[in-house]
Amino acid sequence: MAGLAESGSNPDVDLLYDINGLAKDAPPWFDRVMEFVGEYGLLLAIVLLVLWCWWSVRRRGAEDAATSVAALIWAPLAAGIAVLVNVPIRGFVERPRPFLDHQGLEVLVAGKTDYSFVSDHATIVMALAVGLFVANRKFGLVALVLAVFGGFIRVYMGVHYPTDVVGGFALGTAVALLLSPVAMALLTPVTRAVERSPRVGWLVRARGRGGVGDGSDAVVPGARSERGAGASERDLAA
Repeated sequence: MAGLAESGSNPDVDLLYDINGLAKDAPPWFDRVMEFVGEYGLLLAIVLLVLWCWWSVRRRGAEDAATSVAALIWAPLAAGIAVLVNVPIRGFVERPRPFLDHQGLEVLVAGKTDYSFVSDHATIVMALAVGLFVANRKFGLVALVLAVFGGFIRVYMGVHYPTDVVGGFALGTAVALLLSPVAMALLTPVTRAVERSPRVGWLVRARGRGGVGDGSDAVVPGARSERGAGASERDLAA
Protein backbone atom coordinates (compact mmCIF):
# COMPACT_ATOMS: atom_id res chain seq x y z
CA MET A 1 0.00 0.00 0.00
CA ALA A 2 3.04 2.24 0.13
CA GLY A 3 2.50 3.17 -3.49
CA LEU A 4 -0.99 4.47 -2.91
CA ALA A 5 -0.33 7.61 -4.93
CA GLU A 6 2.71 7.18 -7.09
CA SER A 7 1.26 8.17 -10.43
CA GLY A 8 1.05 11.77 -11.53
CA SER A 9 -2.23 10.95 -13.28
CA ASN A 10 -3.81 10.18 -9.91
CA PRO A 11 -6.42 12.90 -9.08
CA ASP A 12 -5.12 12.88 -5.53
CA VAL A 13 -1.65 13.84 -6.76
CA ASP A 14 -3.00 16.35 -9.27
CA LEU A 15 -4.94 18.13 -6.52
CA LEU A 16 -1.86 18.04 -4.33
CA TYR A 17 0.16 19.87 -6.98
CA ASP A 18 -2.64 22.36 -7.62
CA ILE A 19 -3.00 23.33 -3.96
CA ASN A 20 0.68 23.21 -3.14
CA GLY A 21 1.39 25.28 -6.24
CA LEU A 22 -0.26 28.20 -4.48
CA ALA A 23 2.63 28.19 -2.00
CA LYS A 24 5.13 28.65 -4.82
CA ASP A 25 3.34 31.76 -6.03
CA ALA A 26 2.90 33.27 -2.55
CA PRO A 27 5.48 35.61 -0.96
CA PRO A 28 7.81 34.01 1.61
CA TRP A 29 6.25 35.86 4.55
CA PHE A 30 2.81 34.47 3.66
CA ASP A 31 4.17 30.93 3.56
CA ARG A 32 5.67 31.45 7.02
CA VAL A 33 2.30 32.56 8.30
CA MET A 34 0.60 29.55 6.72
CA GLU A 35 3.24 27.27 8.21
CA PHE A 36 2.56 28.57 11.73
CA VAL A 37 -1.20 28.47 11.27
CA GLY A 38 -1.10 24.96 9.86
CA GLU A 39 1.20 23.56 12.54
CA TYR A 40 -0.07 25.34 15.64
CA GLY A 41 -2.45 28.23 14.99
CA LEU A 42 -5.67 26.48 14.01
CA LEU A 43 -5.30 23.78 16.64
CA LEU A 44 -4.80 26.47 19.28
CA ALA A 45 -7.79 28.42 17.93
CA ILE A 46 -10.10 25.39 18.25
CA VAL A 47 -8.85 24.64 21.77
CA LEU A 48 -9.58 28.27 22.70
CA LEU A 49 -13.08 27.87 21.24
CA VAL A 50 -13.64 24.86 23.51
CA LEU A 51 -12.50 26.89 26.51
CA TRP A 52 -14.64 29.85 25.47
CA CYS A 53 -17.66 27.61 25.14
CA TRP A 54 -17.01 26.13 28.60
CA TRP A 55 -16.75 29.62 30.09
CA SER A 56 -20.00 30.61 28.40
CA VAL A 57 -21.79 27.47 29.63
CA ARG A 58 -20.73 27.86 33.25
CA ARG A 59 -21.56 31.57 33.32
CA ARG A 60 -25.01 31.01 31.86
CA GLY A 61 -25.69 28.42 34.54
CA ALA A 62 -28.47 26.58 32.70
CA GLU A 63 -29.97 23.41 34.10
CA ASP A 64 -28.18 21.35 31.42
CA ALA A 65 -24.75 22.83 32.30
CA ALA A 66 -23.45 19.48 33.54
CA THR A 67 -24.39 17.77 30.27
CA SER A 68 -22.82 20.55 28.19
CA VAL A 69 -19.59 20.46 30.18
CA ALA A 70 -19.47 16.68 29.81
CA ALA A 71 -19.72 17.12 26.03
CA LEU A 72 -16.91 19.69 26.11
CA ILE A 73 -14.71 17.31 28.09
CA TRP A 74 -15.41 14.64 25.49
CA ALA A 75 -14.07 16.82 22.66
CA PRO A 76 -10.35 16.62 23.63
CA LEU A 77 -10.77 13.03 24.79
CA ALA A 78 -12.17 12.13 21.38
CA ALA A 79 -9.18 13.78 19.71
CA GLY A 80 -6.78 11.77 21.86
CA ILE A 81 -8.57 8.48 21.17
CA ALA A 82 -8.70 9.22 17.44
CA VAL A 83 -4.93 9.75 17.35
CA LEU A 84 -4.40 6.42 19.14
CA VAL A 85 -6.67 4.70 16.62
CA ASN A 86 -4.61 6.26 13.83
CA VAL A 87 -1.38 4.62 15.04
CA PRO A 88 -2.16 1.14 13.65
CA ILE A 89 -3.77 2.66 10.55
CA ARG A 90 -0.55 4.48 9.68
CA GLY A 91 1.49 1.37 10.31
CA PHE A 92 -0.75 -0.72 8.07
CA VAL A 93 -0.97 1.68 5.12
CA GLU A 94 2.68 2.87 5.32
CA ARG A 95 2.15 5.74 2.93
CA PRO A 96 5.24 7.96 2.58
CA ARG A 97 4.99 11.72 2.73
CA PRO A 98 4.17 13.19 -0.70
CA PHE A 99 7.48 15.05 -1.05
CA LEU A 100 9.33 11.72 -0.82
CA ASP A 101 7.61 10.33 -3.92
CA HIS A 102 6.97 13.48 -5.95
CA GLN A 103 9.38 16.12 -7.13
CA GLY A 104 8.80 19.85 -7.34
CA LEU A 105 6.67 20.31 -4.22
CA GLU A 106 7.07 23.41 -2.06
CA VAL A 107 7.53 21.87 1.38
CA LEU A 108 7.04 24.45 4.12
CA VAL A 109 7.93 22.20 7.06
CA ALA A 110 11.07 20.09 7.10
CA GLY A 111 11.75 16.99 9.16
CA LYS A 112 8.50 15.11 8.52
CA THR A 113 9.69 11.50 8.29
CA ASP A 114 6.66 9.59 9.60
CA TYR A 115 3.91 8.13 7.43
CA SER A 116 1.38 10.37 5.74
CA PHE A 117 -1.96 8.54 5.92
CA VAL A 118 -3.97 9.40 8.01
CA SER A 119 -3.14 13.03 8.90
CA ASP A 120 -2.85 13.43 12.68
CA HIS A 121 -3.52 17.17 12.42
CA ALA A 122 -6.70 16.66 10.41
CA THR A 123 -7.83 13.92 12.79
CA ILE A 124 -7.29 16.04 15.90
CA VAL A 125 -8.88 19.26 14.68
CA MET A 126 -11.93 17.47 13.27
CA ALA A 127 -12.47 15.39 16.41
CA LEU A 128 -12.28 18.57 18.49
CA ALA A 129 -14.63 20.41 16.14
CA VAL A 130 -17.23 17.63 16.02
CA GLY A 131 -17.04 17.17 19.78
CA LEU A 132 -17.57 20.90 20.23
CA PHE A 133 -20.49 20.79 17.80
CA VAL A 134 -22.13 18.11 19.94
CA ALA A 135 -21.87 20.47 22.91
CA ASN A 136 -22.78 23.73 21.17
CA ARG A 137 -23.76 24.19 17.52
CA LYS A 138 -22.72 27.83 17.28
CA PHE A 139 -19.18 27.27 18.54
CA GLY A 140 -19.05 23.93 16.74
CA LEU A 141 -19.80 25.42 13.33
CA VAL A 142 -16.94 27.88 13.71
CA ALA A 143 -14.64 25.05 14.75
CA LEU A 144 -15.70 22.93 11.76
CA VAL A 145 -14.85 25.75 9.36
CA LEU A 146 -11.44 26.14 11.01
CA ALA A 147 -10.85 22.38 10.83
CA VAL A 148 -11.60 22.26 7.10
CA PHE A 149 -9.29 25.22 6.53
CA GLY A 150 -6.62 23.45 8.57
CA GLY A 151 -6.86 20.42 6.32
CA PHE A 152 -6.42 22.64 3.25
CA ILE A 153 -3.29 24.15 4.79
CA ARG A 154 -1.74 20.72 5.38
CA VAL A 155 -1.91 20.08 1.63
CA TYR A 156 -0.77 23.65 0.91
CA MET A 157 2.31 22.98 3.05
CA GLY A 158 3.19 19.93 0.96
CA VAL A 159 3.19 17.49 3.88
CA HIS A 160 -0.04 15.59 3.10
CA TYR A 161 -2.07 14.32 0.17
CA PRO A 162 -5.69 15.51 0.03
CA THR A 163 -6.86 11.97 0.84
CA ASP A 164 -4.69 12.01 3.98
CA VAL A 165 -6.72 14.98 5.16
CA VAL A 166 -10.07 13.48 4.12
CA GLY A 167 -9.15 10.29 5.96
CA GLY A 168 -8.29 12.33 9.05
CA PHE A 169 -11.61 14.15 8.88
CA ALA A 170 -13.46 10.84 8.59
CA LEU A 171 -11.56 9.25 11.48
CA GLY A 172 -11.99 12.24 13.80
CA THR A 173 -15.70 12.49 12.99
CA ALA A 174 -16.30 8.77 13.45
CA VAL A 175 -14.63 8.62 16.85
CA ALA A 176 -16.29 11.81 18.13
CA LEU A 177 -19.79 10.76 17.02
CA LEU A 178 -19.83 6.98 17.43
CA LEU A 179 -18.33 6.97 20.92
CA SER A 180 -20.23 10.06 22.06
CA PRO A 181 -23.19 8.18 23.64
CA VAL A 182 -20.87 6.02 25.74
CA ALA A 183 -18.70 8.99 26.66
CA MET A 184 -21.69 11.09 27.70
CA ALA A 185 -23.11 8.23 29.78
CA LEU A 186 -19.81 8.05 31.67
CA LEU A 187 -18.92 11.74 31.88
CA THR A 188 -22.31 13.30 32.71
CA PRO A 189 -22.61 11.70 36.18
CA VAL A 190 -19.09 12.94 36.92
CA THR A 191 -19.85 16.53 35.90
CA ARG A 192 -23.09 16.44 37.90
CA ALA A 193 -21.18 15.30 40.96
CA VAL A 194 -18.68 18.12 40.41
CA GLU A 195 -21.56 20.56 40.01
CA ARG A 196 -22.89 19.61 43.46
CA SER A 197 -19.51 20.07 45.11
CA PRO A 198 -19.21 23.27 47.19
CA ARG A 199 -15.52 23.51 46.33
CA VAL A 200 -15.26 22.79 42.62
CA GLY A 201 -18.86 23.24 41.51
CA TRP A 202 -17.89 26.51 39.84
CA LEU A 203 -16.15 24.47 37.15
CA VAL A 204 -19.60 23.45 35.88
CA ARG A 205 -21.89 26.27 36.97
CA ALA A 206 -20.87 29.71 38.21
CA ARG A 207 -21.98 30.69 41.68
CA GLY A 208 -24.80 33.20 41.61
CA ARG A 209 -25.93 31.83 38.21
CA GLY A 210 -28.38 29.28 39.54
CA GLY A 211 -25.63 27.10 40.93
CA VAL A 212 -25.87 24.67 43.79
CA GLY A 213 -26.03 26.49 47.09
CA ASP A 214 -27.43 29.63 45.52
CA GLY A 215 -30.85 30.40 46.97
CA SER A 216 -31.99 32.11 43.78
CA ASP A 217 -32.52 28.77 42.02
CA ALA A 218 -32.49 25.14 42.99
CA VAL A 219 -30.96 22.23 41.13
CA VAL A 220 -34.32 20.49 40.70
CA PRO A 221 -36.66 22.61 38.50
CA GLY A 222 -39.60 24.01 40.45
CA ALA A 223 -38.13 23.28 43.87
CA ARG A 224 -37.97 26.15 46.35
CA SER A 225 -34.87 26.90 48.36
CA GLU A 226 -35.01 26.51 52.12
CA ARG A 227 -34.32 30.20 52.60
CA GLY A 228 -37.13 31.12 50.19
CA ALA A 229 -39.59 28.81 51.97
CA GLY A 230 -38.73 30.30 55.37
CA ALA A 231 -39.22 33.80 54.05
CA SER A 232 -42.64 32.88 52.69
CA GLU A 233 -43.71 31.43 56.04
CA ARG A 234 -42.63 34.62 57.85
CA ASP A 235 -44.61 36.69 55.36
CA LEU A 236 -47.72 34.60 55.98
CA ALA A 237 -47.28 34.86 59.78
CA ALA A 238 -47.04 38.63 59.52
